[in-house]
Amino acid sequence: MFNYLKNKTMSLKNDALSGLTVALALVPEAVAFAFVAGVDPLVGLYAAFMIGLITSIFGGRPGMISGATGALAVVMVSLVAKGNEMGLLMDNPIIGLGVYYLFLTVILMGSFQILAGLFKLGKFVRLIPHPVMMGFVNGLAIVIFLSQVGMFKNTVTGEWLVGTALLSMAGLVLLTMVIMFILPKYTRKIPAALVAIVTVTVIAIVAKLNVSTVGSMIRDGGGTGLSGGLPVFQTEIFSFIPFNLETLYFILPYALILAAIGLIESLMTLNLLDEITGTRGQSNRECVAQGSANIVTGLFGGMGGCAMIGQSLINVESGGRGRASGIIAALALLAFILFLSGLIEIIPVAALVGVMFMVVIGTFAWSSFEILNKIPKGDAFVLVLVSGMTVVFDLAIAVIAGVIVSALMFSWDNATRIHLRIYENKKGVKVYEVWGPLFFGSITDFISRFDVSSDPKKIEIEFKDSRICDHSAIECIEKLVKKYEKAGKEVYLKHLSDDCKSILSKSNKRFNEHVVNSSNDPEYFVLSDGTDKKLH
Repeated sequence: MFNYLKNKTMSLKNDALSGLTVALALVPEAVAFAFVAGVDPLVGLYAAFMIGLITSIFGGRPGMISGATGALAVVMVSLVAKGNEMGLLMDNPIIGLGVYYLFLTVILMGSFQILAGLFKLGKFVRLIPHPVMMGFVNGLAIVIFLSQVGMFKNTVTGEWLVGTALLSMAGLVLLTMVIMFILPKYTRKIPAALVAIVTVTVIAIVAKLNVSTVGSMIRDGGGTGLSGGLPVFQTEIFSFIPFNLETLYFILPYALILAAIGLIESLMTLNLLDEITGTRGQSNRECVAQGSANIVTGLFGGMGGCAMIGQSLINVESGGRGRASGIIAALALLAFILFLSGLIEIIPVAALVGVMFMVVIGTFAWSSFEILNKIPKGDAFVLVLVSGMTVVFDLAIAVIAGVIVSALMFSWDNATRIHLRIYENKKGVKVYEVWGPLFFGSITDFISRFDVSSDPKKIEIEFKDSRICDHSAIECIEKLVKKYEKAGKEVYLKHLSDDCKSILSKSNKRFNEHVVNSSNDPEYFVLSDGTDKKLH
């Protein structure tokens, strides 16, 4: 599948058709996430339109779709509820003030994301190990699957469908999946998802099936329908909410959490699409675009959002490669709100569930089952851990936990790799040749290998195959040098790279007396941004 997608070429026709498909899939997702957050469906739809449009034009990953997401919605629900309570406690109680606290928080969230882009923090997504990436993909696939399973419940009673209702729902879901599976074998000129949605909708109408539709789902959730006008500037934010330290104290933690979740999900989706398409996005540009989009959507009545992996995969698999696909998806969504709400409301939810089930199948890294017993046990543990935590908690917690565990395992592994070769050269100088990185995890083992009392008057520590990495290593070297000096012996540090020499010199100028600068020092290279850079 990935090889086929890499060979896809960009075309306006593919972008237009895939954009229309994505717009149809965006509607129930945006509505559902708005209900989760405790706000009106139009707040979710406006967010999907504004964020999708701005990030498609200015973002760092053509073809990536952004909008209201479940990962953010589950955080927003608490914010909206507490904001409503604060409104009721005011001298002149304001009903529904929580949504305005949400808008203000989204604006602050966007500001943090812009700062992350301007300070080029997006590059740190490279530090996310591959097992964490696979765990994220698998966990997210499971989350998407579970969210769609919830559609098999009665939206009014919350009970599971039974009898004819269940059979009708399951039959339409299965038909959607079959069309999406078979149609690409004959033609890829028309997105299979779009054909499936139209076909299933026509069948449901002609057969007069009593199934849940987009419109009935909105009305059962307390909404009045999709119909609405253009987004309006929310002046009430500045008149209803007091701008003081209490407000900042309330919204700041939410803004930071939302900014972190949004950036992590967006940048990891960007990385996934890079792998699928064989191209490279711009992470820092995406941070700025996401932040700008969230500021705009907060000012104009949207709930905020980030990249959507499900819709992004639908777009890519349907042929969307350029910025036009996301732009058309956003404009089509606005057209649905303004002019075509009646047509969109008749689409059976089953058709959209079937599309998302196919996304789940395409998203899940099935190869992870094959490699679990082939990769290091630590990596396998991280993969399973991140998958489980994504489902149980949320994306940000899962990814952060995965990176921390991976880093600890990496540190422990490298701490056990340092070793020394000890010998005396022809001049009677004792030489300690060091292999491996010298850092906080390896200094204890390193310093235990030296025998200050028994060593001759002169020793050399050879760093050609080692590197001084951190402050702990500097302290370790300084203590070792002092021990030899106290014993009246000479110690010299040989073949240090320029950056290691600089680190030692900055820490203590006395190190310069012990560093040996030799004409036969090797050349060291650092891999950065795809280029080899000489250290000296």
